Amino acid sequence: MEGLSPEDKANKIRGFHATLSNDSVSQEAKEHAQEQLKALGAGNFDYESKVPDEQDKNPGNVAGGLKAAMHNPNVSAEGAKDAEKKLNNM
Repeated sequence: MEGLSPEDKANKIRGFHATLSNDSVSQEAKEHAQEQLKALGAGNFDYESKVPDEQDKNPGNVAGGLKAAMHNPNVSAEGAKDAEKKLNNM
């Protein structure tokens, strides 16, 4: 699996970890996931640090999401206030 970007590698590792944690997955699938994790060197890979951080996000998209949260009736009042506060701090 050479040639993967750090983000792609992190996503693959997360997926295989999810497979191992899922009780609905067959033993065969779990064994395959374990083999893939070993092939990826997951024991030596800090996949949490390879996730894009806040500065990699498009500010326009973030603002749009926060505005949507503020006006979404399914978002709690506290969540809407948090979204408004984050939007004002941008």
